[in-house]
Amino acid sequence: AIKKFGINNVSVYESQFKPMHYAFNPDGAHCLMKLIVLGAEEKIVGCHGIGMGMDEMMQGFAVAVRMGATKKDFDDTVAIHPTAAEEMVTMKKSRAAETNQK
Repeated sequence: AIKKFGINNVSVYESQFKPMHYAFNPDGAHCLMKLIVLGAEEKIVGCHGIGMGMDEMMQGFAVAVRMGATKKDFDDTVAIHPTAAEEMVTMKKSRAAETNQK
């Protein structure tokens, strides 16, 4: 996204958490989810996830991204609870994009 749109136009929302599936397991795996957004409109240009069931979740989010969804569209979506997918539509913290390119 940085290469295509420029570092000043890209922001990242991300969340790391332990899914409910592992709530009572101290050794349970964590999930990581990321939304890559573009400009002031925060059009979603990327959606990343690592964790159990992420392959199934991404199919639905891919449709939204292809249709031009924005972060506000995701924020306005009622999350299904308790699911790991709810994290994708409730992320609040963003940061500027970073690059290791010289």
